[in-house]
Amino acid sequence: MKRFLAMFAMFYCLTALSANAQRGTSLGIGFDFAFPQDNFGNGAELGVGPSLLFQSPLQQNLNFTVNIGYLRFNGDSPFANIKYREGFIPIKAGLRYFISEAIYGSGEAGLSISTADGSGSGVSFLYAPTVGAQIPAGNGAIDLGIRYEGWVKSGTRSLVGLRVGYNF
Repeated sequence: MKRFLAMFAMFYCLTALSANAQRGTSLGIGFDFAFPQDNFGNGAELGVGPSLLFQSPLQQNLNFTVNIGYLRFNGDSPFANIKYREGFIPIKAGLRYFISEAIYGSGEAGLSISTADGSGSGVSFLYAPTVGAQIPAGNGAIDLGIRYEGWVKSGTRSLVGLRVGYNF
């Protein structure tokens, strides 16, 4: 509950700012933190990795997005002396809608490609609703977002993701 209130306060403060978000076509670089949930969290710990975000305006306050990244997860396995290590390449496309000058909501869908060999490898369908803020800084904007991400194959792996980036 404390985390929810802190996040609400952060977004309220950002909404109150009269920031003028960058609204043209942009390319952003970022760093993602992924916190595995449910069964995925039993073996995997924090995932981290870089990402690229392209966005282009479709209408006023509405952008088309393409996002590609890499997430690396490590962790302890339930089997003795075996460490969990797996990488994923998420490829997403979606829409980002600005509900104020700085605050946005986004929905993306795509594929998550596992870089592992064996039974965990393959491609999963991915969906990711996001809320975030794009804060002008210099000639670009700082992009902060939090998302729920689900990867569906023969079951669902889910995570809560944080992205910190800069859009040029």
